[in-house]
Amino acid sequence: MKTWLLRPAHWLTEQLKKSPGEAYLYAFFAGLSVLLAACWFYSSMRLQTLYSVAWSDDSYREWIRTAAQPEAGPWSAPLDDVFIHFDFARSAARGHPFEWSVGNGYSSGDTSLLYPFVLAIGYLLGFHENLMYFAALVACVSIFGALLAGRSLFRSLPTWTSYLAPIVLLCIGALDWTFFSGMEVALFIGLWGLSFVIWDEVCRTPANGPVPHRSLGWLGISGALLVATRPEAVTTVAVLSVTALWSRRSGLGPAGALRGLALTAGPGALVVISQSLANYFLTGETAAAGAIAKLELHHPYLTYHQVWDAWRSNVMYQARRITEYHFSEVPWLGWLVWLFGAVPLIPRSTRRVAVMLWVSLILWAFMVGLNGQVRWQNERYAMPAVAWLLLLAALGLGVVLARAVRGLEERRYRWVGLGVLSIVASAIFGIFQVARFRDQVWFFGRASRNIWDQHVSVGRLLGERVKPRRVLVGDAGAIPYVSDRPALDIIGLGGYSNLPFARATRLGVAAAIELIGRIPNAERPDLMAIYPSWWGDFPLFFGREIAEVPVRGNVIAGGASKVLYVADWSPLWLSDQPHRLTSEQSLVDSLDFADLVNEKAHGYLPPARGAGYVSMKILTYADERQTPVWDAARIADVGERLEFTLQGLKAKKPARIVVRVAPLHEEHWGLSINGQELPTPPFVASDHWQDVEVPIPETASSPTLHVKLTSKTHSITWYHLWLVQ
Repeated sequence: MKTWLLRPAHWLTEQLKKSPGEAYLYAFFAGLSVLLAACWFYSSMRLQTLYSVAWSDDSYREWIRTAAQPEAGPWSAPLDDVFIHFDFARSAARGHPFEWSVGNGYSSGDTSLLYPFVLAIGYLLGFHENLMYFAALVACVSIFGALLAGRSLFRSLPTWTSYLAPIVLLCIGALDWTFFSGMEVALFIGLWGLSFVIWDEVCRTPANGPVPHRSLGWLGISGALLVATRPEAVTTVAVLSVTALWSRRSGLGPAGALRGLALTAGPGALVVISQSLANYFLTGETAAAGAIAKLELHHPYLTYHQVWDAWRSNVMYQARRITEYHFSEVPWLGWLVWLFGAVPLIPRSTRRVAVMLWVSLILWAFMVGLNGQVRWQNERYAMPAVAWLLLLAALGLGVVLARAVRGLEERRYRWVGLGVLSIVASAIFGIFQVARFRDQVWFFGRASRNIWDQHVSVGRLLGERVKPRRVLVGDAGAIPYVSDRPALDIIGLGGYSNLPFARATRLGVAAAIELIGRIPNAERPDLMAIYPSWWGDFPLFFGREIAEVPVRGNVIAGGASKVLYVADWSPLWLSDQPHRLTSEQSLVDSLDFADLVNEKAHGYLPPARGAGYVSMKILTYADERQTPVWDAARIADVGERLEFTLQGLKAKKPARIVVRVAPLHEEHWGLSINGQELPTPPFVASDHWQDVEVPIPETASSPTLHVKLTSKTHSITWYHLWLVQ
């Protein structure tokens, strides 16, 4: 009996096809879904920040007093990294693009080239203190656009199946957390939707028709925007380019394929090359500061085998963490998403788009597996792959349900049973996702409150009361944005001049302090706002604690308290000088171990990858107990050899090598100059600095000295070496 009561989905499809406003109905449904999800998360944030304001006992009490019935707290963000984008956006709005803090010079530390310029529009429109509000608008518009574009995924299926996309995409709390966090992921997904629409148009062009060069060009431009938003998108652009050209393979010869590849992938490649060249000429590094600070490939103490192991672990972590935790509170239920995501590979009508999405998400997971921070911040780096997987799952569910409806019409009840089973499985999955979704909504609000309580509070304190000349921070985010004071990011994402802070801090904080010694004293930070647990002895050596700002119920901040220190850089004053120089002696050249700028200038070669650990001490010389001197060092194990070059020696004048050490026990070492081994006295154990001198014979003397140091009996900590004549 063929009545609409037996064919509800078919009837609905026919009715929607008859309605000229069906597209508007879908747009309304998608927009309503986005707004509903956004309201859940942002209302949680503003409720938690209202609690923070209500419990505050200092500068915010006046705000509570003047507000008759405050319904919501101020806007914050669940990640301090959001404010890094805000820092770059404000600088761009003020006419200083690619600067984290105005006056610091070019920085490659923002993980997105494009996103700060989008946010700069909001800053110019007046969203200063509430730039997060503008970021929320960008997120909602971007996700809405992606859902409109994603409807093309369901082109070969009944119209009603496309309504699954908003439900499935937004049902995972962890993905929504990232979308609405203020980071660039929502914008990235929105731009990917644009790229997908163009890709779909190219693939649907008749194979025997003319090559759509204009569409290929637009695909390349949209790909460039993707790469400018997230550098990992090079794999995404490659997948879109190759699959689009593959769909046109019958009409393309070798020359046409190369031209098409230039059109589709060339703009994205140009973005990557241009950024690398800018980084090289302005910072001396082709890699961006974020890549140096985060990627395991740039980890100085990991061997290539350890990098491989870390990558495998990170890739497996993404799959299991997302599936067995974020997808469901019952771990095995999370694999239903993968099962539904595999279904579109079966029908020929959905196979092309399914292959594109599967390859995109796999390569994305492989790419971010190199990121040592993929396990942090609610797994936000993996979320684009999660979004593609959920779109695949929605498409797969649509395939099954569409077949079930057709089976009902054709009395093929096996498909009907499969459809019913899929509905039941989806319902069970949804029931056990509710708790995870609720947890993510709470987590979003509490994390935003943590950032407001601690980072924003410190920024207000510095901007309104303390007003330092320059503040040193260990996380380049809310503190410099809210305080609007010049800052130095010791991690290196902010950047200062062309000093390699990102690479130095990966070695250890001692190498970063060496770079601070290169900053003119008048421009050095006079205040530090850091987590002392992150930096070892650094705050003890160079700071005097004056205050701390705690955080209540911490779930996201890097420590229980952000501590403020008055900076004292006096231990650096004598760091680069040997202890004693007579009037007849002059300093010709020196190698300052762990100073990356100095080491690079002298062609320093560490023993091997994974070696050359950095250390530091602050000591006095035995005859001057009241003059503490700080210095950083490289540690070399037994048998490891350090090589470098010294310049400037004048002929026919006595010269000597002076080495600063502070050994814990007697150590024997080797010194070779221009291939000649020189006799060296042993280092004697001491609690003070020692300057050990070795004369250079005329047979080894030349304007250029190739020096090799070797540890013979124990590992040796090398602090400083001077060439004196």
